[in-house]
Amino acid sequence: MPFKNYFFVGMQLLLFIAWVINIEALEFNRLEFFQPVFLVLSGVGFLIVLISILQLNTNLSPFPKPKENACLITSGLFKYIRHPIYSGILIFLFFLSLYFASGYKIGITVLLLILFWFKSEYEEEQLCLKYAKYRDYRQGTGRFFPKFTR
Repeated sequence: MPFKNYFFVGMQLLLFIAWVINIEALEFNRLEFFQPVFLVLSGVGFLIVLISILQLNTNLSPFPKPKENACLITSGLFKYIRHPIYSGILIFLFFLSLYFASGYKIGITVLLLILFWFKSEYEEEQLCLKYAKYRDYRQGTGRFFPKFTR
């Protein structure tokens, strides 16, 4: 398996670990009124991750390169978003960061967004090589959020 696969997964793991760390100096005043909203929206992100994992089923892999025996999933959440697991993780962590009022955690979430952008670029290169119809699928769906076209 190419080095890039291990690099992206390793960086993702490091950022997840970094997110768990708490740096009080970068905390800001809690927005008490919005705390329940932040928790609900974080839960929505977590739900998106769970649904996406279930929809991928045996096609799921932590690595950007698709499994040998995998098939392309373009239904369910994948009908609207090419990388709903990444979307769900970002939504989950962003709103949880707001709940904890942590600028540090928001910063780590932004770094994850950047990592997911590059990881998804590489992943899509691999998917184009494996599936002829991926290029058409990519044109009609958004990367992390639904594509809104007229």
